[in-house]
Amino acid sequence: MSTPAEVFELPIAVDAGDIDDLGHVNNVTYVRWVQDAAVAHWTTAAAPPDQATLYWVVLRHEIEYKRPAMPDDRVIARTWVGTATRLRFERHTEIVRADGTLLAKALTQWCPMDRATGRPAAVSDEVRARFSVSASHG
Repeated sequence: MSTPAEVFELPIAVDAGDIDDLGHVNNVTYVRWVQDAAVAHWTTAAAPPDQATLYWVVLRHEIEYKRPAMPDDRVIARTWVGTATRLRFERHTEIVRADGTLLAKALTQWCPMDRATGRPAAVSDEVRARFSVSASHG
């Protein structure tokens, strides 16, 4: 069990360039939306000094596609943080239609990086508390 995390929502506009030859949103677009939601959450929730010294890189994406998004759909990316190790932070994302229909879900592993050195960075207690949840084992 883990403590619940706050959900951050990002409304997404489906652009004409997102549509593939099959007439629906291309799967690669979902990867961009997952990243856009994570970045928007970071820039909204992180303190400016943390944003000035840290950035995040993706170590791994896992995406499960459930239903296609169509050209006129209103889409929302819902994201929340998961557990973390020293340098590996989980983030969950669901891409849903505005009516709540699940289109895709993702689990992404992120690594914090030091802007000055370009190397993986340990984060402050404040960043860890804000961008991860603690797992409890019972």
